[in-house]
Amino acid sequence: MTAFDLAGGSAPWPLLDPFDPKSVLFWSQQGPLTAGQILSRAAGLAERLPDRTLAANYCGNRDRFSIALLAIWMRGQTAVFPADRSERSHDLLTRDSAELYCLIDEDLPFSSATSIVVEDDHATAEEDIGRSAVAPDHPAVKVFTSGSTGKPSVNEKTWGMLVAGGKFIPPMIDLDRLERPAVVATVPSQHMYGFELSVMNVLQGGASAHIERPIYPADIARCLGEVPPPRVLTTTPVHLRALVESAVALPAVDQVVSATAPLSAKLAAAAEERLGAPVWEIYGFTEAGSVAGRRTTATQDWRLRADFSAVDEDGRQYVDWSAFDRRIPFPDLVEILDSHRLRLHGRAQDIVNIAGKRASLAGLSALLQQIDGVEDGALWLPAEDQGEGKVARLIAFVVAPGQTGEAIRQEFRKRTDPVFVPRQVFLVESLGRNATGKLPQESLRGLAARFLGPVRRETELAVSPQHPCLEGHFPGHPVVPAAVILAELTAWVEAELGRPVVGIDSARFRAPLLPKTGWSVVMESSDDREASITCDRDGEVCMTAKLVLGRV
Repeated sequence: MTAFDLAGGSAPWPLLDPFDPKSVLFWSQQGPLTAGQILSRAAGLAERLPDRTLAANYCGNRDRFSIALLAIWMRGQTAVFPADRSERSHDLLTRDSAELYCLIDEDLPFSSATSIVVEDDHATAEEDIGRSAVAPDHPAVKVFTSGSTGKPSVNEKTWGMLVAGGKFIPPMIDLDRLERPAVVATVPSQHMYGFELSVMNVLQGGASAHIERPIYPADIARCLGEVPPPRVLTTTPVHLRALVESAVALPAVDQVVSATAPLSAKLAAAAEERLGAPVWEIYGFTEAGSVAGRRTTATQDWRLRADFSAVDEDGRQYVDWSAFDRRIPFPDLVEILDSHRLRLHGRAQDIVNIAGKRASLAGLSALLQQIDGVEDGALWLPAEDQGEGKVARLIAFVVAPGQTGEAIRQEFRKRTDPVFVPRQVFLVESLGRNATGKLPQESLRGLAARFLGPVRRETELAVSPQHPCLEGHFPGHPVVPAAVILAELTAWVEAELGRPVVGIDSARFRAPLLPKTGWSVVMESSDDREASITCDRDGEVCMTAKLVLGRV
């Protein structure tokens, strides 16, 4: 397909191209699923869909996700890709459109007004299925991102745009050298990267895919073993790092594709050695999709898709998509080397990219400040993702007298995507705003230096003689049970660090805690893995413990 082909005509374009009813589109533990089977199930589902315009596709398995998509398009409707599975995101979508209904293959964590289950036993006879097609200007999908102001942002794409991705992305990353590649993807179909590489690559790129989304190395190895060669692993730096560091035996892999976060040359080289296959990286963003690719071990420069070109206009850089009369600004700092090559120089100011999702720090901080009891607050990203497969996480500095870090974090979780929930919440008296009300970066750096170094906290631990734990416990000589002491210390550590305690590495009691007497408690933590506790009375150590800290 050429750029001229994309621009020319309004005749419908086939849903499956190339189309062979006997060709395998998806693989599973139960065996292959052919194009004929997928289309017949989609036609059967289409008959059950309501007469509405928008359908949110929540299906997890790729075959059912694809069947739901095809059915939606057969009915002339538009598919919606939610930002996440939260009730908040769903409520925001339905608030904007009462037409929305949901397609699911498992129960959602909330009740929906209209949900239709995508099942395997509703199909139209294959001989009754024609070669379905859709007009290239049909609004095929609306992709919702988490947004930065509390309301998801939407990006609409026509069927022609989706087809272009299915045709032009494979040669961008050298996938066209493989005949009928089978894809195993660790990313969800609703994410633009996962959608283009594991769904549109199947519908329009001549590939097939495993229906599951494996995350752990053993599951990735199993799924790779359940598809035929040539095999393509579509993944992220986090999952790739775990696979490289694992000892699991892997079937032969012919290519690895990574996106959603920066991939370092070091990790790419380790992956190529471990898997024996070239590792290609994709740069993209929701507004444009997959924009450019590179083999990370070979070059720092990116090669754009053949239907895209990079342009500089009045000091701003854009992706020019002339076939669809679109010019899309780059959200990152780029250097245009020529119309089809560019070099990245980092993210644009104020935009954070965590696990492939972008948001504005100012917008996230505004959400934080909306929480009841929060007088002021700001989010901070301690370090950029260096491409080593370690996901950077936000922290929050909050002025909220009488509140706890855990309560603030849980309330914030209701307002945004989970990847933007801060790992730690530090309660402070002031953020250090200047006279004009602005928050200088120097103030945030000062808070970070203060709170992100080795942590030391002190408190007093005492139990009232009327505490119910003492009743019947050594009558006449009551002693506070160890379980109560550990529970009190755990609650205090969680409140101070804003982190859950997930285990007790050690606890040694050298003297009992008696009612009224009390202990002086010191908690120290020099890393993000554990907190050390020392309790003493009048200088004599009474108890020590090491508590294991979990991730938020």
